[in-house]
Order: sequence, then C-alpha cells, then structure tokens
Amino acid sequence: MSSKATSVPSNINYRKSTNVLELSYADGTKLELEAELLRVYSPSAEVRGHGAGQETLQTGKKDVRILDIQPSGSYAIKVCFDDGHDSGLYAWEYLYELGLHKEAFWKDYLRRIEEAGASREPALISIRQL
Repeated sequence: MSSKATSVPSNINYRKSTNVLELSYADGTKLELEAELLRVYSPSAEVRGHGAGQETLQTGKKDVRILDIQPSGSYAIKVCFDDGHDSGLYAWEYLYELGLHKEAFWKDYLRRIEEAGASREPALISIRQL
C-alpha cells in the first residue's frame, strides 16, 4: 500500500474525449483510469456489498461515462456516472492502488465476466411506443 502523502493527487483531469480520468502526483507519476474500470470497481456497497463474498459483478458497463466529479472532504472524490451510479467515494489511496495495478484489476474483471457468461456490452432493449 502506498503512503498517504504519496497517494494524494496534485491534479485530476477527466478527458471526455477518451473517457479517462487522469491523476497527476507531485513526484511526476501520472495514472490513467478508464470510466468503465472506475465503475466496475466502485467502492460502493452496491458493488462491493457489505462484506467478503457479497460483491456484485457489474456487467454492461463498456460505454459508461463520467458525468460529474465532486470532492469529498480532503480524502476522496465522488464520481457520478451516466448509468445513475453515484454512491461510491473513491479515497485517494484506493485510486492510487487502482491506477498502479490497473492491468491486474482489468484482467481479474475480464476473467469474472467470462466465468459468469456475462458481457461488458450494454443490454440492447428495443422500446416502441404505439
């Protein structure tokens, strides 16, 4: 785990064109987190549950986008997604670890999606009004 001082970003940018949250740190480190990764690894109870084994696999989030980012005290940010999810507080240390180990998190997510026979693709539902 990183030290608390190391994990506090000096700058946060959301690049809408690429759907990536960029975190910059005083030591020159830059971490990039895609909106989908942030959404499927949300620290919220909706995603993580209230204990080990209560996690809910997030599916259909390939095209999710960030609508808003709000500070939460001096320790975290709240990220609001276009699928209505906005209940996770991303602490600085969590964002840092997620960014440093992004590839491992991503591989684990893809493995769990495959094992569940699920998809990253959003469900396509045709709605007609007659």
